[in-house]
Amino acid sequence: MAKVAKLPKKKCCVSKTRCGRCPIRMLKEGTLPEGYTVKKRKLVKTGAGKKSGRKKAA
Repeated sequence: MAKVAKLPKKKCCVSKTRCGRCPIRMLKEGTLPEGYTVKKRKLVKTGAGKKSGRKKAA
């Protein structure tokens, strides 16, 4: 059987010891799942094809 990866928490709990699912620790170790990053201690998806809310002027 393949080992199932633990998903990180949505937000860092700011503990000194860094828990096992801390997104900051996982980012540093390189174990963060593909398509995710950490900004301002929160887990966010990296959307390459993300659309903006603004429309282009014609």
